[in-house]
Amino acid sequence: MNYFFETLKNRNEALFYFGLLCLVGAVACLLLARVQPTQVLGTNAWYKPFKFLMSSTIFVWTMAWYLGYLPRGTDLNVYAWGMILFLAFENGYIVVQAGRGELSHFNISSPFYAVMYNLMALAAVGIALWTALIGLRFFTGTFPDLPIAYLWGIRMGILLFALFALQGLAMGGRLSHNVGAPEGMFTEGIPILNWSRKYGDLRVAHFLGMHALQILPLLAYYLLRNVTMTVVVGVLYGAYTTFTFLQALAGKPWMRF
Repeated sequence: MNYFFETLKNRNEALFYFGLLCLVGAVACLLLARVQPTQVLGTNAWYKPFKFLMSSTIFVWTMAWYLGYLPRGTDLNVYAWGMILFLAFENGYIVVQAGRGELSHFNISSPFYAVMYNLMALAAVGIALWTALIGLRFFTGTFPDLPIAYLWGIRMGILLFALFALQGLAMGGRLSHNVGAPEGMFTEGIPILNWSRKYGDLRVAHFLGMHALQILPLLAYYLLRNVTMTVVVGVLYGAYTTFTFLQALAGKPWMRF
């Protein structure tokens, strides 16, 4: 574990420390959820910032690891600080709104909230497109020291991440992640994640697609170890994630349990 953290820090110190800060914030939110009963849409208000801070930790540490395979340059440092700026803004606003017992996403109930929501959307698009741009280097560059299956896992992971990060626009356009019921109309969801067990929920595909960034490279490196198998699994993973998106659009829950 020490080797992992030391290597991560050496690959991109700024992203390493920002991820650590997000991790501490996530733990704090989880503790606050235990002691503060504030509810938003039928669930504890602190679960949302907990999820976003944990997701941010995983994302920035993943990208810090991948950036270590690319030639160091000013552009990579600018990208790292851009991610920190975007994510600090999003998470900061989500935490503040949770503390106030107010919605952060889909909240356009006042001009200020509408501006903040639109700025969050712009930040999310910026993260997706900028990461895709960095990801192109894994398609155009040469990486003789990387196992080829692992390289293809990174390529497909970044591709699916970018696509399904932008899928969040489908939720933004509807001002809801629910299909088949208005936002806040139901509370029967999976613990913590709160994915609906009764209606369509667009967050499922969003989650699966974005975490292809970690899942596919790990599978390729430790299990598949074959380019053909990696590509096949990546295509099947993308197809299943697309299916969950279409299923949600049809108003059907991911699973009934």
